[in-house]
Amino acid sequence: MSLSGILVIDKPEGMTSHDVVRRVRKLLATHRVGHLGTLDPMATGVLPLCIGKATRIGRFFASSPKEYVGEIRLGFTTDTYDREGTSTSPGQPVLKTEDEIRQEMHGLTGNLEQTPPAFSAKKWGGVPSYKFARQGRPVDNVPVPVNVREFTMTAFRTPLLEFRVVCSGGTYVRSLAHDLGQRVGCGAHLESLRRLKSGDFTIEQSVALDRAGRSDVISIDSLLAAWPRIEVSHVAEDRVRHGNPINADVAPGFVRIFNKEGEFLAVALAESGWARPQVVLTSKASIRQGDAF
Repeated sequence: MSLSGILVIDKPEGMTSHDVVRRVRKLLATHRVGHLGTLDPMATGVLPLCIGKATRIGRFFASSPKEYVGEIRLGFTTDTYDREGTSTSPGQPVLKTEDEIRQEMHGLTGNLEQTPPAFSAKKWGGVPSYKFARQGRPVDNVPVPVNVREFTMTAFRTPLLEFRVVCSGGTYVRSLAHDLGQRVGCGAHLESLRRLKSGDFTIEQSVALDRAGRSDVISIDSLLAAWPRIEVSHVAEDRVRHGNPINADVAPGFVRIFNKEGEFLAVALAESGWARPQVVLTSKASIRQGDAF
């Protein structure tokens, strides 16, 4: 049976998420690898990768919450909002007290309209904004709604501030660092970042890239375990394999369908006594027409 599941990599610094995907394709000898949410090259930590058939159900995995720890350097801004960028302001002293900075951090929690950095993957006409920025033609990205559940100081040694963030998917921690610098009045940028959690996947489940192997892949059969499990056989199994609905006496919502041998056949949506396959994980049927992935 082909390898399918989730591999949680502890991404090393200096690699893009796509670099990690390419490396894992070689390590596992499969082209069917995709990541669940990018990490900047400077960042380290949790990078979940879908392997094999799991690439087809990536949209069903929770993208939130994201949890990070890191450092912010107060005193000046950069064009990328992190230490790898070029300084865009003169050095300034930190005049606010530790308690005042904590209050400003609290002011950056809750439901926010956050503007992504010019150097980001946000697209303009299909082109990532960082490509325009590298050409000296930065664009003004449109603010997007995000939720920051927690943004707290864990240590402070001027000008370095250690922090913890718990936030929704799509939140730019670099932007939080930049915005904090504006509120404090001295400018700031992200010095380091480590992701500890992405959705249901944690740093405790992760493995170093240089030690990753097939045995580290979380089996596809154990994924989405919070959803109801339906077992089918014979006619019902054949219907599922061909993408057809089956009778199902379960509560409305997403369900997993398995055969009697324990093979994960499909993700289905249960409603009105029926389970309608949304993604069928066999070669006998494809994603239902009209379903985006």
